[in-house]
Amino acid sequence: MTRIGMLHYRQKPHHVTKAFAYAAAAKMHGSDFFYFSYTGIDFEQRRINGWVYQEGDWHQQDFPFPEVIINISAPRSSKQKAVSRALRLQIPFISRSIGSKLTVYNKIKKGRQFAGHLIPSRPIEKVEDVRSFLKDHPEAVIKPLSGRKGESIHFITRQENGSITWQTGVDQQTFPSDTWEEKVTGLLREKRYLIQPYIECRTKAGFSYDFRLHVHKNKEGRWQTALIYPRVSGTERLTSNVSRGGYRGELIPFLKEEFDREYYNIKQLLEYFAVHFAAHFESLYPGRSFDELGIDAAVDRNHKIWIYEVNWRPGSRHREFAIARHMIPYACYTARQYKSKR
Repeated sequence: MTRIGMLHYRQKPHHVTKAFAYAAAAKMHGSDFFYFSYTGIDFEQRRINGWVYQEGDWHQQDFPFPEVIINISAPRSSKQKAVSRALRLQIPFISRSIGSKLTVYNKIKKGRQFAGHLIPSRPIEKVEDVRSFLKDHPEAVIKPLSGRKGESIHFITRQENGSITWQTGVDQQTFPSDTWEEKVTGLLREKRYLIQPYIECRTKAGFSYDFRLHVHKNKEGRWQTALIYPRVSGTERLTSNVSRGGYRGELIPFLKEEFDREYYNIKQLLEYFAVHFAAHFESLYPGRSFDELGIDAAVDRNHKIWIYEVNWRPGSRHREFAIARHMIPYACYTARQYKSKR
């Protein structure tokens, strides 16, 4: 029976939906499971003060160190980061960072096999980088190197008179040359950004959409599809993130509506791409394994898949139990693999 620990920045599990889902999945799988945070860890005695779900409620008690750790959230402080590093030296974690958007882009490009599915991306160091990019790509997207949930994404279009149409969310404005340059300068003071050409992906009704390809490892450490679904803006927004006002559709009805008789071919294309890309992507990080990935992609008019971005902690809101059901067996697999190599 594998002893699994879930590490989270919250001190208590009562409002962490994933904690209940994973506790239930572990119970059905026959594994021991407890929740803990960054305090209450005794490295000398190898004991942790955590929480276990029993008889309909969470109960606090001491546990031996787990054999594997499910790290579903990033540490929030320097102290938590130090604790995380110390734990990693003794216990395997199932989730590993993939780096920034630009790191991911460069790795895929260097890996070559899926480089043709990349949307050309360049880091923005100064205003001139945006100006020169717009000469070749009149419609472009500016996004943070490190961002999530569609935050701080800006869509810009160069007009013939040199002005720029700038859209953030549903707000759209047109700026003359000198004003939009000041806006870019302001963005660069806040954080680092990259720029990409805008790839149009719209429904027949005119709404922006993309596909989330959610893949995870199974009990044998092999990649498989967890869920594929379309995300539709539902408004004038050009982003389709659910957290930014978009909605999640059902795959088959959506494909039938948008691709007619080709729907089944598109479904197979997405499923094949998801699993094979995940395996290739993991190979770009020697010595590192991932538990799940969220690949945001578009399908253009020629049925070519374009990769928007890759996420190493894809959201699973309202699907926590479905994901936990697969992650618990993978956590057990990770623990066995770790033991066999020691």
